[in-house]
Amino acid sequence: MKNQDQSRLVAVFSGQRMEAEIIKGMLEANGIPAMLKDESIGGIISPYLSAEYRGIKVLVNPEDEAAARQLIQNPDNPAET
Repeated sequence: MKNQDQSRLVAVFSGQRMEAEIIKGMLEANGIPAMLKDESIGGIISPYLSAEYRGIKVLVNPEDEAAARQLIQNPDNPAET
C-alpha cells in the first residue's frame, strides 16, 4: 500500500503494536492491502483516552473495509470475506 492518499484510508483496528502487526499480516495474506499508523502519542498525552484513540491503527482502502472487518471478526473463516 504505497503512495496512498492516507486521508481516504479507513481504520479497521486500533490497539497494541503486536496485535496490529498480526492483523495487518492476516489482511495482506488474504489479499487486502493494509498499513499501520502509529497513534501512540495519545497514550503519552492522556492515559485516560480509550484504546480507540491511541495505539497503532490498521488502515485499509475504503472498498476493502467490509471484508477486512469480517476477516478480523472471524479469522477462522477467511472464505466468508
